Amino acid sequence: MKFAELFRKWGLTNVKLHFKFADMEFNMVDDDQTAAWEMYVELITRITTQPLDYETGDEEAALTSIYSLFDITRNILKTKGRQAPSFTKVSIIILNQIIRPFTAKWHKKKLEGAFSDWGECDQFRKELKSLQADLRGYAGLLAEMAMVEDLTEIVF
Repeated sequence: MKFAELFRKWGLTNVKLHFKFADMEFNMVDDDQTAAWEMYVELITRITTQPLDYETGDEEAALTSIYSLFDITRNILKTKGRQAPSFTKVSIIILNQIIRPFTAKWHKKKLEGAFSDWGECDQFRKELKSLQADLRGYAGLLAEMAMVEDLTEIVF
């Protein structure tokens, strides 16, 4: 399977892949499997893939949880990255093309007081739902890499 096919399989069609990269064969080693498992566990146990309840959920806490994926991914990359080349490629694309635009936009809005405005909170939740759909696809991709059953929809 090629990287482009892997991303399409999991509904991650809005990522832009360099032509040469998209056409590369997707191959895994044991450390890719381990790194994917570590990231998968983080994704399926956070707001990244779970609904944000209007009555009890908090937009700022949700944004913080999503932002924490950068540190979590960096830590996995520091310990496994050189030995997990496929995980490294996939995770960097997801961070930079899926997660970063969301966190950059909403971090700035948070600093401007957006989370004290009901309309902005509602917009955040709408955009979060879209992000969560992509991150559920990412979680499915990671489950495949980790060679485990994808529990994303069961947990959701």
